[in-house]
Amino acid sequence: MTEYTSGQALQDAWPEATCYGCGPANPYGLHIKSYWDSDGETVFCRFQPDLKYNAGFPNVMYGGLVASLIDCHSIWTAIAAAYKAAGRPHGSAPSISYVTGSLQVRYLQPTPLDQEIVLRAHVTEVQGRKTHVACTVQAGDRITAEGTVVAVRIDDDKARGVAAARVPQPAADEPR
Repeated sequence: MTEYTSGQALQDAWPEATCYGCGPANPYGLHIKSYWDSDGETVFCRFQPDLKYNAGFPNVMYGGLVASLIDCHSIWTAIAAAYKAAGRPHGSAPSISYVTGSLQVRYLQPTPLDQEIVLRAHVTEVQGRKTHVACTVQAGDRITAEGTVVAVRIDDDKARGVAAARVPQPAADEPR
C-alpha cells in the first residue's frame, strides 16, 4: 500500500462547511477527511464504515454510501487541484467551490463494512468550469467500486455552510 503524506485534511480548511459527507460542521455527517498523496497528483481518504450502513446483506456496505463517498471525495479533489493550479494556499479566500454536475459509479464487488476502505481520486481533465475526476474505492487489496465525477466550479462560497441556527443539533443520546 502506498505511503501517504501527513498534514491537514483538505476539509479542515472550511470548518463551517455543512455538507453531509464532508462538512466538519454537520453534526450528523460522515466527516470524511481527504489528503494529498505523496505523488502530488492523487488525493486519498480513509474511511471506517459503521454497521448502520448495511445494504441488507452480511458485511456489505449500502451502495448509496459508496456513491456519496465517491462524490464528496471527488469534489474535494477538484477543489484542491484548482487551488494548486492557481498557485494559491488551499482554502485561501476567495473560496474555490465546486458542485457535482454528474456522478457515475460502477460497483465491481461488494464493499465490506468490517474494514477500513480507502478512496483515491485524481483529476483527469479540466474544461473551463468543469473538472473531471476519477475515483476508486478499495478494501484491502480489492477495488470494489469506481466512480467518475464532473465537478462544476461555482461562484457561491460553500465554505460558509448553512447558518448554524438552521442546522439541527442531535440530542445527547441520539446516535449520529
